[in-house]
Amino acid sequence: MSFSVDLINWYQKNKRELPWRNTKNPYYIWLSEIILQQTRVEQGKSYYLKFEKEFPTVRALANADEQKVLNMWQGLGYYSRARNLKKAADQVITEFNGVFPTDYKNLLKLKGVGKYTAAAVASFSKNERVPVVDGNVYRVISRYLNIDEPINTPKSYKIFSEAALELMENSRPDEFNQAIMEFGALHCTPTNPKCDKCPLSDQCTALVLNRVKDLPVKKKKTKVRERFFNFIITNNASGLAIEKRDQKGIWQNLYQFPMIETKNHKHQFSELKKLIETDDRFQNHKVSKVTQIGSDRKHLLSHQRIWARFYEVEFESETVYHESIVRTKSLESYPIPRLIERFVEEEAPHYLK
Repeated sequence: MSFSVDLINWYQKNKRELPWRNTKNPYYIWLSEIILQQTRVEQGKSYYLKFEKEFPTVRALANADEQKVLNMWQGLGYYSRARNLKKAADQVITEFNGVFPTDYKNLLKLKGVGKYTAAAVASFSKNERVPVVDGNVYRVISRYLNIDEPINTPKSYKIFSEAALELMENSRPDEFNQAIMEFGALHCTPTNPKCDKCPLSDQCTALVLNRVKDLPVKKKKTKVRERFFNFIITNNASGLAIEKRDQKGIWQNLYQFPMIETKNHKHQFSELKKLIETDDRFQNHKVSKVTQIGSDRKHLLSHQRIWARFYEVEFESETVYHESIVRTKSLESYPIPRLIERFVEEEAPHYLK
């Protein structure tokens, strides 16, 4: 049999039952694909069902307040996905008259939609003959065809998408694309692939050449940037002090405790006290006490490693803050980064919960 026939036969017997596989609605398919970017299926499923219920149509999502979308996204990380989700919904209303596009070319016009997502929505909703190429597909094809090209280089997408299109043959694109991704996720896994029970074992070049563990090849990653965040927690009758991250970059439009970034965490409390007192946001108020809450916390992003410390700070007098800082009695109504959410859950004082 051919690659596509064997693969689809495997898929029909082994596929997982997932809610977004029971629809041809491009909006729901797009919603699932955005949620599943850099997210495990089991975690993403609950978010998908939550978003599907809260925003049953693309118009409902477009009409939603961005802060509500960010609140619902909380815990998934990579918040640019949530912001782009809202922007893309707005585009569908303004540029496509409220009709969600189903063709690859127009899908690429939506904010946050790249080649993979456009291909997935186009093939799953309208059976357009365009291959999906994600990490699972790279792995399966690189092993099956013994391709040494690093999968994280600019030219790799063209090489692997052309190979996928050729392997698709005359199969239905929607079923083939689902099958090859599922095969990579469940069978041809990064470690301990099930080669001894593989329906493609007699065709897999890497298996014949004993190169399964060598593939796929990845070019060395860029250096990870180390960052040191010091979060300042103040609380009194007026409530907690928080600030919105308006600047571009990580956690844009999310809320956090006022933060001072330093080159490292070698400073003493006296040095931190001086940094706080000379920070315009605290209006030169004198600090009477600084207490670190818990231990240092590490938070990993794709190209950054954040080391965070949380300090409870008391001032000598009632503090009047800069306009960038607001007061709140509860964090529940504000979208916050996962790093802070975990801190609140695990170690924060009672008044933060």
